[in-house]
Amino acid sequence: MRVSTATSSRSDSRVFTVVVQGYGVGKQRQAAREINVPFNRLQALVQSIALLGGQILSVTPAGETPASQPAAAAATPAPAAAAPSKPAPVSHADVPVNLYKPKNPFLGTITENYSLLGEGAIGRVNHITFDLSGGDPQLHYVEGQSIGIIPDGEDANGKPHKLRLYSIASTRHGDNLQDNTVSLCVRQLQYEKDGETINGVCSTFLCDIDPGAKVRITGPVGKEMLLPDDEEANVIMLATGTGIAPMRTYLRRMFEPSEREKNGWNFRGKAWLFMGAPTTANLLYDADFNHYQSQFPDNFRYTKAISREQQNARGGRMYIQDRVSEHADEIFAMIEDPKTHVYMCGLRGMEPGIDEAMSAAAEAKGLNWSELRPQLKKAERWHVETY
Repeated sequence: MRVSTATSSRSDSRVFTVVVQGYGVGKQRQAAREINVPFNRLQALVQSIALLGGQILSVTPAGETPASQPAAAAATPAPAAAAPSKPAPVSHADVPVNLYKPKNPFLGTITENYSLLGEGAIGRVNHITFDLSGGDPQLHYVEGQSIGIIPDGEDANGKPHKLRLYSIASTRHGDNLQDNTVSLCVRQLQYEKDGETINGVCSTFLCDIDPGAKVRITGPVGKEMLLPDDEEANVIMLATGTGIAPMRTYLRRMFEPSEREKNGWNFRGKAWLFMGAPTTANLLYDADFNHYQSQFPDNFRYTKAISREQQNARGGRMYIQDRVSEHADEIFAMIEDPKTHVYMCGLRGMEPGIDEAMSAAAEAKGLNWSELRPQLKKAERWHVETY
């Protein structure tokens, strides 16, 4: 549906009735409904409907009977917008949850534990793999989920340590493609308190653990970060540090030949990864992502923000939100396609800058990002897991 506002003015006080289907939440998406909107909000409503995969059946001045054919609405003043296709759903069917709980954890075995960082990197980040064989039930998971780790030992009160959740960094088939392992990407937490360096309990436990050791595992948990089943979906990924873990699972599923063969799922959409790190040596799984980009240049784009080595447009450090701001128009154009999903994982501090960049891009199109973002979330197209 395309309509024009060429002869209208900002002072237009008319009210229009928009009949829409497949727009809203829950039962609202299942049936056609009417929305009354003043002319100065009509453009934002039509574009919001397009973004969320709704279908406009008619647009008429309030109080008038709509024509029997949706095409009659073309004579009604309203902004340009193409009728969208249905959005790609995120499937929650058969997603395993809480197969193992804290009172009865699974005892996994460490098979490998190695550093992911290059020479001169800041901090400590390890790739750690656990053997899941022998469980009853079998501990299985899907991309985008997390597991809990209960570290050995006791806290200052003599009680067992509480579990910590970590995003899974391997696909459902595991790094060995045998369906019996799970991998994590763990940064050792360190902070200063009263002049003393404090090491995180669970992260240090994991980074220090040797192959062959047993670890108590719970889960899996989480349905927020699931990939859509649609092979032609578009996926925008925003990650900092170990927030790359779920993105690695998506990209392996999309572009590893052995994964594609095993899954019978051949990704044909567009994937765009924005990765933030303090130095080049801190870029996690960088060689793999560079390889995917060289092998699938029409489907994968990889954009890096290296804060201590690159400068933003203002001459300051380059953070992931600066890269998003640079490409905000392109990102927003992708979001206008109802098959596009956005995934954000990493430090919570990245969110305000990304919201600012998206707000500017939305405003240029006459939209309000603070209104649109929760609508995208309800449509299961905006996925965030930050800490």
